[in-house]
Amino acid sequence: MKNKFLIFFLTILFVITSCTREKPMSKIIDESLVFSAKQYSLMTDVMKDKSDLLPRTIDAEGKLITSKSSWWTSGFYPGCLWYLYEYSNDPKIKEEAKMITARVEREKYTTNNHDVGFMLYCSFGNGLRLTGEESYKEVLLTGARSLCTRFRPNVGCIQSWGSRKGWQCPVIIDNMMNLELLMWAFKESGDSTFYRIAVSHADTTMKNHFRPDYSTFHVVSYDTITGNIEAKQTAQGYSDGSAWSRGQSWGLYGYTMMYRETGLDRYLTQAQHIADFLINHPNLPEDKIPYWDYNAPDIPDAKRDASAGAIMASALIELSKYVSPEARQRYLHVAEIQLRSLASPAYTAKLGENGNFVLLHSVGTLPGKSEVDVPLTYADYYFIEALLRYKNL
Repeated sequence: MKNKFLIFFLTILFVITSCTREKPMSKIIDESLVFSAKQYSLMTDVMKDKSDLLPRTIDAEGKLITSKSSWWTSGFYPGCLWYLYEYSNDPKIKEEAKMITARVEREKYTTNNHDVGFMLYCSFGNGLRLTGEESYKEVLLTGARSLCTRFRPNVGCIQSWGSRKGWQCPVIIDNMMNLELLMWAFKESGDSTFYRIAVSHADTTMKNHFRPDYSTFHVVSYDTITGNIEAKQTAQGYSDGSAWSRGQSWGLYGYTMMYRETGLDRYLTQAQHIADFLINHPNLPEDKIPYWDYNAPDIPDAKRDASAGAIMASALIELSKYVSPEARQRYLHVAEIQLRSLASPAYTAKLGENGNFVLLHSVGTLPGKSEVDVPLTYADYYFIEALLRYKNL
C-alpha cells in the first residue's frame, strides 16, 4: 500500500514539476524572434550579391534555390525582414528590407497570375505600414489595379491560373489571400471597385469552394461565358475530395482577414466554421502541425506541412480577437501548441543550417514531387507573423 501511495505521489509530483518547467510563451516567442533575426541576417549576407534574386527553398544537397521576382513567393522574404525589423527596431534590418523589397517592384505590372497580393502586400505593404514610405503606395495601388484585370464578372471571381485542359477559369482557395491588397487599395483610394471585387470573390468562393463540413476544394473552375461550375478538383492535394492542409489554412486566414476588413458577419461565421473543422479534425496530430493533407493515405507516416501549421496559427490568433471568450480560449490553445511545436527542435533549424531558413518540414506540392519536406519562405513568414501577433495580444 505504501509503495502504491509513493508511486502515486511521485507521479503527481512529476506532473506538477513538468508543468512548472514548461517554458512561458513569452520566452518562446522572444527566443524564436531573436533566432529568426540571426538566421535571416545570415540569409541576407548570402542574398546581397545575388542582384535581383529572392530565396525560395533548398535542394536535396541543402543548397539554396532562388527565384526571380515573378515566382509567387517573392514577397515573403522581404516580408520576413519587415516583420523582424518591427520586432527589433534594428536599422540594419530596415535597410536590408528596403533593399530586398525593391527587387519585387516590377511585379506591380503583373496581370498573368493572381499572386500579386502575395508578392506586393507582404513586402511593400509591410514596408508602408512600418515606415510610411509614400512611394510604396503607388506600387501597391498599381499592383491592385493589375490584380483587378483578372476579375471575371460572369463568374464573380478573380481568375487564378490560365486556362488549361478541363479548366477554363480556375480559381484556387489560395486566392482569398490576395484580397487584402484590394481592401487596402479601397481604403487608400476610395475606389469602391476594389471593394466590390474583393467581396464578390469572397462570396462566390464561400458558396462554391466549401463542402458541408467546411473543408474546401483546392480548385473550382468556371465556364467563362455562363459562369457555371465546370470542375471541382485539386492540383496539390491528395485527391479531389480530400482536405489539402495548406488550402484549409488559406481559407481560414482569408475569411478572418475579410471579416477584419469589412466587418461583415458572414465572414466571421465562415472563419469560425473552418477553424472548428480544423481543430476538431481526427487527423490533426497532437502537436497540431498538420499532415500535408488531412486525408493522406499514409497517415500517421505522412509528411507534415509546417507552412500549413504556421498559417493556421497566425489565423487562429487573429480570429481569437473577434469571438466569444470560450471560442477565444479554444483557438488560442491550439495556436499556442502550434507555436510551441514550430519553435521546438522538431521544426526549427539550427543557426546557419537549413539554407538559413527558420522552419523545417514544409511541403509545396507533393503530387508534383516539388518542394517536399523542405524549408519554404512562406512558412517562415507566417510563423514570424504568428509570433508577433501572439506577442501583441
